[in-house]
Amino acid sequence: MIKLYDGGVYLLDGETLVPLSDRERCPQTPPQEAKKGTMAYSILQAHNTADNMEALRLRFDAMASHDITFVGIVQTAKASGMERFPIPYVLTNCHNTLCAVGGTINEDDHRFGLSAAKKYGGIYVPPHMAVIHQYMREMHAGCGRMILGSDSHTRYGALGTMAVGEGGGELVKQLLRDTYDIQYPGVIAVYLTGAPQPYVGPQDIALAIIGAVFANGYVKNKVMEFVGPGVSSMSTDYRNGVDVMTTETTCLSSIWRTDEDTKAYLAAHGRGEDYKKLDPAPVAYYDGCVYVDLSSIKPMIALPFHPSNVYEIDTLNENLSDILRKVEKEAAEVSGGRAEFTLTDKIGDGKLHVQQGVIAGCAGGNYTNVAEAALALRGKSCGAGEFSLSVYPSSQPVFLDLTKKGFVTDLMEAGAVVRTAFCGPCFGAGDTPCHNGLSVRHTTRNFPNREGSKPGSGQMSAVALMDARSIAATAANGGVLTSAQALEGWGQAPEYVFDKGVYDRRVYQGFGKATGEELVYGPNIKDWPQMPALTENILLKVCSKILDPVTTTDELIPSGETSSYRSNPLGLAEFTLSRRDPQYVGRAKDVQKLETARAAGEDPAALEPELEEVFTAIRTLPGEEGADPMETEIGSVVYAVKPGDGSAREQAASCQRVLGGLANITREYATKRYRSNVMNWGMLPFQLEGEPGFEIGDYIYVPRVRAALNEGRGDVPAYLIKDGKAAPLPLYLADMTENERDIVKAGCLINYNRDRT
Repeated sequence: MIKLYDGGVYLLDGETLVPLSDRERCPQTPPQEAKKGTMAYSILQAHNTADNMEALRLRFDAMASHDITFVGIVQTAKASGMERFPIPYVLTNCHNTLCAVGGTINEDDHRFGLSAAKKYGGIYVPPHMAVIHQYMREMHAGCGRMILGSDSHTRYGALGTMAVGEGGGELVKQLLRDTYDIQYPGVIAVYLTGAPQPYVGPQDIALAIIGAVFANGYVKNKVMEFVGPGVSSMSTDYRNGVDVMTTETTCLSSIWRTDEDTKAYLAAHGRGEDYKKLDPAPVAYYDGCVYVDLSSIKPMIALPFHPSNVYEIDTLNENLSDILRKVEKEAAEVSGGRAEFTLTDKIGDGKLHVQQGVIAGCAGGNYTNVAEAALALRGKSCGAGEFSLSVYPSSQPVFLDLTKKGFVTDLMEAGAVVRTAFCGPCFGAGDTPCHNGLSVRHTTRNFPNREGSKPGSGQMSAVALMDARSIAATAANGGVLTSAQALEGWGQAPEYVFDKGVYDRRVYQGFGKATGEELVYGPNIKDWPQMPALTENILLKVCSKILDPVTTTDELIPSGETSSYRSNPLGLAEFTLSRRDPQYVGRAKDVQKLETARAAGEDPAALEPELEEVFTAIRTLPGEEGADPMETEIGSVVYAVKPGDGSAREQAASCQRVLGGLANITREYATKRYRSNVMNWGMLPFQLEGEPGFEIGDYIYVPRVRAALNEGRGDVPAYLIKDGKAAPLPLYLADMTENERDIVKAGCLINYNRDRT
């Protein structure tokens, strides 16, 4: 059972929940004072450099990036005047690990990363050694710390660390000893009681919670604080598997109460001194509460195309045709008629047959998950049919212990393929299923085309998320969807033994040892192009209009093989919106040509005659009689109802900016991190209530926009230019910090930092 409280709650002595509405039982301590009793408050307070707790200015203890993001971050920080890494900064190589496409591009990025670790004093984890989050759990997370990562799944709450996944711009700020600025977030209690059934894994718990809170935004941009007696019913390794999936709720961060098992985990990793007991104060106030009876959770499945599309596996199996037809309808919308995807044809003898299973990454590759799967498959077979199983242990130390205990042998003898640490199956760079195939995965996401298919080329497959235990049960049944509850013998994996010797021999530990030697560039690594400062008046041309309820970062800039171009801003920009609106890049480039001409002193109306009509309409507005195309910056704009769900990677915004984008217009932003990326790349984060009255090709005029930013105004005068007329368009800007306004005015974070120095 999962219950969401309507309104705030007190937690007394870590055990008793009292709703704020229950006035008779509420303590005398007012909510504003009692919120200081949360674990989140104490950690945020310890990292806050501001003189108040409402407008936080945070500095982190450590940072982490992988090989899709660290090149751009280092390049940006270098252009901004960075001389060394001021805090431990871990550069892992777990996304472009395989170097499978793009020639030397990926290994060139890896070599650049090692040279950056040497030059600036960083920590470099070579390919195949560990996925980013497993390394941070093993080597850096500790009680009371804060870690910032350029990957959305930066979550180490189960180890007492508040971790945040953000776009690269926010990491650059930390490298320059600036701060992460944010209003004090809401804090939601996740009260756990009972204990999971032996056949229920961390993914089952996580999916059940995601299904309860995602659609209603219950924890959006808030901190999830895991409390209650149920926490101690799970091992820390198990908790890690639940915690990493909190990203899919759209929360800001997470933190868990710690106990003797947390202490034992850190001690086993040679870091016993990093433990301290974290608990809420005897009186703590939360902005809401997710009540979870762990004993009631059953094996779950998240069907395509979102982790919140959850069902109990038993419920799905009892209603296969009805439920799968719903997914097929959504698949038709996703493909837009470009490819076919069906599920009901996979029903045989009343059972669902899947084509692939994958256990991998920061969610599935943990020791406990893989060991449990191996035990379930011992002496069994995955079969010689179309079903295949791939297993990726999350780090070399995990792989090593699984090997010593014979679990790798068990998996291989059952027909599974065991590979090295790699994040590829999570974002479409490994194990792409066959066309019209269904893959069940213990990974983090199952967004459209996240598995690597290309509907634009007539290829489409999909992913359902499940726990490793149910994937093992399915494998043992030859690919017939099977709940882990159908098997016995769960919960017997022996204790994990961590050996950091492999890290001692291969990981470059350079923090505090900056050598200043030169960076090593490959031919694909390019500097960011020059981006101009914002002018007083701007003219936006609508180049894409997306009316889907949610637009993921994978749709804004595709994952998968495009990641090979993440070090080349112009090369990567060619893929912007390619899976969602293939004509966008051409439209944006046409607008960019107009601005390039204007900046060079040429009349843009000479290139685009319709601008004469546009400015004729603009001049009918009061105070705009003298509006001049030569004094008005021209850029493209993307409209989406709710963009930015998913990855933290800044390229979802930077690619638009590289193509001349000046703004996004949305009803709301799916995540704080995407909105931050928009601003850090110099674009205006406009919002619009209600339906947009414009279409692709229409123009929007925004006069005196710099003045609005200078004055900190939320309402921004704007006008839709359509059919020769100018009509008010009620755009607004939600709260922006002074720093964010200055960055947008400068044109991007690089310009802002360069101007300061």
